[in-house]
Amino acid sequence: MYTIATFTLVPVGKDISISKYVAACIEELKTLNVNYTLHANGTNIEGDWDEVFSAIKQCQIKIHDMGPQRIFTTIQLGTRTDKKQQMENKIDSVLKKIK
Repeated sequence: MYTIATFTLVPVGKDISISKYVAACIEELKTLNVNYTLHANGTNIEGDWDEVFSAIKQCQIKIHDMGPQRIFTTIQLGTRTDKKQQMENKIDSVLKKIK
């Protein structure tokens, strides 16, 4: 099932800035079979359900390997069965309506 998710991983009890952890997660996503877009408060990711959740798991593992013993994660996701709608399609639909 095609899935679009937004997720945020926040290491707890380490650094105030989490940019090095976000960068490590993005480097991990580059090696996987998913599309992603970084934004100010998280990352959008799209692909098959299993690939999306596997990618989030790989980011969790990568960040834990960097030292944090605890990570607070939020995930929002959407699926559709009537058509394959990608992140870009959703954004384009809104932009057409506001121009």
